Amino acid sequence: MSTYRQAGVDIDAGESLVARIKPWCARTRTAGVLGGLGLFGGFFRADFPGLSEPVLVSSVDGVGTKLKLAFQTGVHHTVGQDLVNHCVNDILACGARPLFFLDYFATGKLHVDTAAEVIRGLAQACEENGCALIGGETAEMPGFYPAGEYDMSGTVVGVVDKPRLVDGTRIRPGDQLLGLPSTGLHTNGYSLARHILFEQARLPLDHRLADGRCLADTLLAVHRSYLQSVQALLAKVEVHGISHITGGGLKGNTRRILPAGCDLQVDENAWEWPAIFRLIQERGQVARPEMERAFNLGIGLVLILAPADLERAEHVLREQGEQPLRIGRVVVAKA
Repeated sequence: MSTYRQAGVDIDAGESLVARIKPWCARTRTAGVLGGLGLFGGFFRADFPGLSEPVLVSSVDGVGTKLKLAFQTGVHHTVGQDLVNHCVNDILACGARPLFFLDYFATGKLHVDTAAEVIRGLAQACEENGCALIGGETAEMPGFYPAGEYDMSGTVVGVVDKPRLVDGTRIRPGDQLLGLPSTGLHTNGYSLARHILFEQARLPLDHRLADGRCLADTLLAVHRSYLQSVQALLAKVEVHGISHITGGGLKGNTRRILPAGCDLQVDENAWEWPAIFRLIQERGQVARPEMERAFNLGIGLVLILAPADLERAEHVLREQGEQPLRIGRVVVAKA
């Protein structure tokens, strides 16, 4: 007699995972959450006191081939944090704060300990961002993924008052660019980085960079959240545009939010690339334009402000522990 387990799907393992993660999910619960984990849908009460015209903002993303580093090292909780923070930053670029998060975790054979570590990271980041981990899906699909590997994605839903929506329409020539430092590659450029560092240069995971850090730790550094710092800024200064620097680099992502007739003038000497990017460029002999397209190069978020607001913005950000960098300005686009 055939069983689902013989076909490769272990329902008991799935139930064991749910039991393990319930306490972590409970810690992310916020005032708007109704119901509990295990229902067929997550409930969130849509009451937004203090907002005159609440607008829901959503985003979905994954972690990409950074997951390969998790498989290599056996460190799985950081990629869960990466996923949440990446999505939170995306809606933050519109001025929104997160309300709730849902995840999708898929694997060929469910290893409860590994999946639990991933979801522990998700819950930790949700808690840090004031965001409820309201639900998710764990899919066990025998033969679909290589042994020991998995994939994951997440969806965040947030809210912003329409008058405070940041959509780039107020950007004008002369506006200034402030950059906030990244913690490393974040979640972009790993296919190129792994190809150069491990396939071409054949560097070990414990290789020491010029800054003294271990290669594995540097590549696994968590994609940071900018929520707390930028929310503090938005409460005190009018921000014309926010760009989350992901695939496409600083210029590519920031040009996305510029109105017609505007372009960027970036001061490439305004900051020094972190050691990991210099290592990738040197070992792979990567041209600068390609580096700029593939990586954030040390700037994870760009804020666009009127010149008159620049010093006040820097002051607010420094109070939040940031090190804002003046990295350029908005100019009139060439005909």
